[in-house]
Amino acid sequence: MFCIGKHLIKSPYFLAPMAGVSEMPFRVIAFEMGAGLATTELISAKGIFHRNARTQQYLRFDPEKEVPYSLQLFGGEELAMCHAAVEAAKLGAQIIDINMGCPVKKVTQTGAGSALLCDTRRAASLVKAMRLAVGDGVPITVKIRTGWDAQNINCLEMGKALEDAGCAAIALHGRTRAQGYSGRADWELIKALKASVQIPIIGNGDVISVEDANLKLQESGCDAIMIGRGALGNPWIFRELLGGARPTAIERRDLIVRHFQQHVEVNALRSFRSHLVWYSKGFENAGGFREQVMHLDQEAAVLEAIDAFFSNKLPVADQEMTDLVDYRQAFG
Repeated sequence: MFCIGKHLIKSPYFLAPMAGVSEMPFRVIAFEMGAGLATTELISAKGIFHRNARTQQYLRFDPEKEVPYSLQLFGGEELAMCHAAVEAAKLGAQIIDINMGCPVKKVTQTGAGSALLCDTRRAASLVKAMRLAVGDGVPITVKIRTGWDAQNINCLEMGKALEDAGCAAIALHGRTRAQGYSGRADWELIKALKASVQIPIIGNGDVISVEDANLKLQESGCDAIMIGRGALGNPWIFRELLGGARPTAIERRDLIVRHFQQHVEVNALRSFRSHLVWYSKGFENAGGFREQVMHLDQEAAVLEAIDAFFSNKLPVADQEMTDLVDYRQAFG
């Protein structure tokens, strides 16, 4: 256990903030399974500033189960980011996370996301300003990458600058902005960052299985491991990491049904299709199930398909070897 600000973190296994995935229903499931933290997907500071309706939807959370509630903001303008942090805190955010890692062009061209890696001074100034805006009760954390590209690896310099500015914890994805989500994550740099600062460090990248998480946690010396792809379709990974059992077929089906029903309360049905693809990884005849659900647009029909496919079966083989599933949508 360790603390982020005043908040005690009871598990070293975190759900990564992922676009279209880290909405309230899935975050709550992750917490129930034992995740120590489940941060929201990146939320636009300007969207909060202008009270955008879609942005307001992203701010929904469960105050009883999401403890602490960590909200991730992105933006390149200090004034808008400070305003958004204050508003988020008023709405219940207990930790404010700054996205300094998103590699997507529409984010970086506004000076946000990975663009902040190119200006250490501006990044540190942003942390300091947001800390002053929200006060000591709401810690500011940051998610970064190793650098902009292979010629500009600066995560150690960035980590020290952020720590000096008052950052409460840093999550490091072990890839550069230029890599996107290709290649391999550099866990030696994550280990080096942990050794160079005093604040908690969360390692991120290529954590697919229970074995991956345990090995990387031990070898890096990190305070926590952030799991993205490994949790897609498998929120039970957090329970297994804490010594719990794999789900039974009925338990799996019931959770998928619950997740689907809560999702469609506020989202379009078709936006859950990616989750059904991920939930079906490793199953026999998964391709036929995916083909079926991609053409369903009625809630009752989807529920019937889920019940028929998941009620009496479990994954049969190594999902990474037998099931080629595209995860890129979640990392936007």
